[in-house]
Amino acid sequence: MEISEALKKAYSEARTRFTNQFSVIQEENLTKKLEGAPNSAGFLIRHIGDVELLFAKNVFGAKDLQVHAKTVIDQKDSGNWINLEELKSYLATSEQTLLKIIDEQSDSDWETTITTNEFGTKTKAEAFGRIISHTAYHAGQLAMILKYGK
Repeated sequence: MEISEALKKAYSEARTRFTNQFSVIQEENLTKKLEGAPNSAGFLIRHIGDVELLFAKNVFGAKDLQVHAKTVIDQKDSGNWINLEELKSYLATSEQTLLKIIDEQSDSDWETTITTNEFGTKTKAEAFGRIISHTAYHAGQLAMILKYGK
């Protein structure tokens, strides 16, 4: 199995910690927050899509990709992320975009180093670990919000 195929499988499996929550999420849950926490469920869902698209563009070189990462730009919850179907569609787009750009990487591309402001200089393979852990981290937050948020 080539590296890209193996990493796509790892990403898809790890992302289920996030996407499996969609079977229970309702639109009214999108405004829920944990007491004292700044971000709503809707914000976190949008943020995961934003970061996946930014990874496709900035780490993997999808230069023609237009990304409007409002959650990253605003750095706070604006309360705008309240349409569940729009969020699901956005996440389907971000997932497919990231999977497509992973497919375009050769085995040797994974050893190419990239430098970003967020995490310094890493190989593409190392950087890829960030997107997996980022999604899993926020999936845990989302689960807590859905269970305990108001």
